[in-house]
Amino acid sequence: MVGLIGIVCVLVTVFGGYLLAGGKFGIILAALPYEMIMICGAAIGAFVISNDKSAISHTVKDLGKVFKGPKWKGDDYRDLLCLLFELIRIARTNPVSLESHIEAPDDSTVFGKYPKILGDGEAIALICDTLRSASMNYDDPHQVEEILEKRIEATHHHKMHSTHALQTVADGLPALGIVAAVLGVIKTMASIDQPPEVLGKLIGGALVGTFLGVFLAYGFVGPFSNRVRAVIEEDAHFHQLIREVLVANLYDHAPNICIEVGRQNMPSHVRPSFADMEDALKNTKREAA
Repeated sequence: MVGLIGIVCVLVTVFGGYLLAGGKFGIILAALPYEMIMICGAAIGAFVISNDKSAISHTVKDLGKVFKGPKWKGDDYRDLLCLLFELIRIARTNPVSLESHIEAPDDSTVFGKYPKILGDGEAIALICDTLRSASMNYDDPHQVEEILEKRIEATHHHKMHSTHALQTVADGLPALGIVAAVLGVIKTMASIDQPPEVLGKLIGGALVGTFLGVFLAYGFVGPFSNRVRAVIEEDAHFHQLIREVLVANLYDHAPNICIEVGRQNMPSHVRPSFADMEDALKNTKREAA
């Protein structure tokens, strides 16, 4: 919703200001289809040249983040802490039964309580791989923390590719606008024998190319790139929370302390209060009993 408001604001203020200043839409509307074909077509072609099929699909899919915002909300962070709490308790009280949960999370009654988390393959892999390593006595907190940090960084780097691709397009759009404007000037020079009113329209149409390239770059594609980056960085906290809690577990802290470590490391705008988290953990204990 906020993204749509921003788009409307850009369009209304730019073109509204143009109209209030006495501008006429005729020249813009006449040149717009051809300029759009040249500039947007070239931008899309350059984007396809510089990215493989997977990256193209990934970038197109990530455009939805501009309007949807972060995937993980406050309730999801609380659910994650409850899930980790229950898994840590099982690992401490009955390590043998933990194996069935981490080897087949899709069939696990514990993971099944949190379908949204279960749908995130990377989050589930982080949890299961770390708990599995701990059960195999690979439980040096420092080494595990370093491994998890590198794994999360690699995942984050891969997800950031779409924002880099969008920013590259944004950087190239003003230059493509100049290319379209130069072609318009060439067209104008071919009609140099025409009266001033005809030449004026031709020059105005050529300048639409420069305007459109800059407008699309700084009014839309650049902000889209920044928004996608912000959403990806926001969602990265979810996987970092898994690392914090599971590393705390390797230090043999009590399950409640492990969860409190995670709660303290959550972003403030999604962090539940201590009392709310205590109530959620009590409910988790009752359901597990």
